Amino acid sequence: ILGPSGSGKEVIAQMIHRYSDRRDKPFVAVNCGSIPNDLQASEFFGAVKGAFTGAVADRKGHFETANGGTLFLDEVGNMPYSMQILLLRVLQEGEIMRVGGGSIIRVDVRIVAATNESLEEKIQDGSFRKDLYYRLNALTVEIPPLRKRGDDIFLLLDYFMRKMGGDFTLSEGVKAFLRRHPWPGNIREL
Repeated sequence: ILGPSGSGKEVIAQMIHRYSDRRDKPFVAVNCGSIPNDLQASEFFGAVKGAFTGAVADRKGHFETANGGTLFLDEVGNMPYSMQILLLRVLQEGEIMRVGGGSIIRVDVRIVAATNESLEEKIQDGSFRKDLYYRLNALTVEIPPLRKRGDDIFLLLDYFMRKMGGDFTLSEGVKAFLRRHPWPGNIREL
């Protein structure tokens, strides 16, 4: 899923999950840029007790937690290169091994990845693996920025108004202003 920050990429991922055969299984969302590099493997694959300082019990990672369901990799372009190698292996083989563990765990997870960056440019500069890009890029959904969605602004505004229990009407002047606004924060700003 490609789109600028605040455009609703996670909402689209949740809809893909909700209207699929996997809807009764977990949806796990992970911001790939928010996990410290040294914790990436244990966050995604889990860890066994004693694998490292602080591993006081066996723990499932995101792949096991999402097994049978959907794992949403938000801002996948921020994933460290070393983790990209491990992710590619999981996508190819459908199996993981917990950090410090010795047994293989089969997983069946749909991956939905999102980014606000050009992965093609990241491939060119050497920070994103081309083989992982092709593995993830089975189907691309592009979300345009809010400023390019025309009167969708008013559909979204109506949705948020109803959700918050509001009741108001916009004047034509306010509508014209909202159409002209550049919406740098997209739906999040709205």
